[in-house]
Amino acid sequence: MIRHFILDEEGATAIEYGLIASLIAIVIIAGVAALGTNLGATFSSVAVHV
Repeated sequence: MIRHFILDEEGATAIEYGLIASLIAIVIIAGVAALGTNLGATFSSVAVHV
């Protein structure tokens, strides 16, 4: 039973998938935040020139 527990890799795989999903989420959030900032600046610039 202990040998089976040591050789079992299902938990490690689940943790790896969780880490990958969290990194993807962080990248998406950072991208949306940067896009929102740039978009806000663009709209402000357009509003000033109109």
